[in-house]
Amino acid sequence: MNHPPDIWSAEPAPRLLASRDIRTGALRFPPFRTDSVLAAQQERVPLAATGRIYSFTTVHPNPKSGEPPFALGYVDLAGPVRIFGRIRGEAIAVDASCEAVADDKLGYAFRTLSA
Repeated sequence: MNHPPDIWSAEPAPRLLASRDIRTGALRFPPFRTDSVLAAQQERVPLAATGRIYSFTTVHPNPKSGEPPFALGYVDLAGPVRIFGRIRGEAIAVDASCEAVADDKLGYAFRTLSA
């Protein structure tokens, strides 16, 4: 997949990027665009590759849509930063380990890791 440059690092194993305020160290996801007036006060930093599910819910789309149920939730990454996104995989549960993965439709998602 071609990773959108706005949120993925160029490393061989791409990681999500955040903006870190140069003065306070506060992290923000998604990162500010490089043409933002606030970009000069920020630096782009890669986030931790893995995290833990803080909270989630299962969404059941209208049956007429043909879409299967899916999980949405918050994932805590080291930094600290909490990111909202789609969660895939087996054993989706609060405090389960997961990793950020590229998604062709959404840009990113999280996938649970085996215990």
